[in-house]
Amino acid sequence: MTDKQRFHEILQRGKRMVFFGGAGVSTECGIPDFRGTDGLYHQQYDYPPEVMLSHSFYVSHPEEFFRFYREKMLYLDARPGVTHKKVAELEQQGKLQAVVTQNIDGLHQMAGSTNVLELHGSVHRNYCTRCGRCFPAEFIRDSEGVPVCTSCGGTVKPDVVLYEEGLDSRTLDRAVQAIRTADVLIVAGTSLSVYPAASLTGYFAGDALVVLNKTPTPLDRQADLVLSIPMAEAWE
Repeated sequence: MTDKQRFHEILQRGKRMVFFGGAGVSTECGIPDFRGTDGLYHQQYDYPPEVMLSHSFYVSHPEEFFRFYREKMLYLDARPGVTHKKVAELEQQGKLQAVVTQNIDGLHQMAGSTNVLELHGSVHRNYCTRCGRCFPAEFIRDSEGVPVCTSCGGTVKPDVVLYEEGLDSRTLDRAVQAIRTADVLIVAGTSLSVYPAASLTGYFAGDALVVLNKTPTPLDRQADLVLSIPMAEAWE
């Protein structure tokens, strides 16, 4: 039996699966990751990406933050890829109980998944830091400089978790509960190097742990199956 056949056998067998995904899930949709060949860490900026996406940089250099954010974080024309669609199908079949994602692009929801736990927030939610009014991602994209609330003049901030900011505790708790009760955990498109998100896989105690990633991860030795092929191929 090939590794792909084993993967499909696990998918058939699973009843309470959780899909834990990172940036590699969306690279097939044209959204670059951080550490890949064309990722942000291999591009030249005045500051490293993790600095420009930090809370302190957002506060001290707001115009530069939003310029970088618009150029490198907003991919509003992107559409779900094969993996997003296959994961949504598993949920519709009643086999998958949650998607836990480190991505902020909203593509899982666009593909039809409904129980999506966004650890790092979403570009599609933006709020005025003064009055709380909500704005769509297009408002940020189409504004210039620092986006300003049309109601009160306050700064409109993306509801994404920046470096130096903590994860939402309710989302974190729901993710832990989903992983803890899963019978199959599929970890896909992530190097598992960003904490605390990467530590969530430690709560898994189910039957099958699958790692689907092009490069090695810290979980490979514990996994029941490791697939190092292009992600879309795994679902064929």
